[in-house]
Amino acid sequence: MRTYGQYCPIARASEVLAERWTPIVLRTMLTGADTFNAIAAGVPGMSRSLLTSRLRGLERAGVITIGDNPQGQGSTYHPTAAGRDLFGVLAAMGSWAERWLELRPEHVDPGMVLHLWCSQYLATDDLPTRRVVVRFDFPDEPTASRRLWVVFDGDASEVCRTQPGADEDLVVTADAMALTQWHTGHLEWSDAVRQGDIVVAGPTGLARDLPSWNRRAIFVTDPADLPAA
Repeated sequence: MRTYGQYCPIARASEVLAERWTPIVLRTMLTGADTFNAIAAGVPGMSRSLLTSRLRGLERAGVITIGDNPQGQGSTYHPTAAGRDLFGVLAAMGSWAERWLELRPEHVDPGMVLHLWCSQYLATDDLPTRRVVVRFDFPDEPTASRRLWVVFDGDASEVCRTQPGADEDLVVTADAMALTQWHTGHLEWSDAVRQGDIVVAGPTGLARDLPSWNRRAIFVTDPADLPAA
């Protein structure tokens, strides 16, 4: 990490927090991701080599610990007391952004919403006992992002960019902004459906239950709501 060469506490904290991607990595860890793949899933668009570099830097700064994975290969990554104490800093940043920064189209990536839905916000206990394939169409998105599939299958749930080789149980046609606003708690699913911004085709029961499979990324401001260390 580069130094500003200043004793000021803000300058010293900025040496840790002001590097690109670092706050997003910490956000992902503080919401429960503790393996490299889980952290990487929470920062789509970040290269794995840069993620490795940032994690090592956070370890050197005493913000996280890196240890052997007792479940098998690889490592586990956990915030230290100093790392968990950064929750208040990140919450303040988020609260400021919620108050002052508009959610604009350039912030919206429906593929990221679906990816985070599966990797971090999946309400596993509410899923059907059988695998369900849902196609998501985003008519206003660029061609490469216009059609995605989600295979809801417990811990094996995943997002696919090509047809996953199984019949689709539901087809969702959605405005990308509306889906993002729903995922972040700024719009109710029923309101989006009523406005025509989300349309679900398929069996009534599955269509009704689909939104309940997402715990939703409503902004957390209370440390008590964080996963246990």
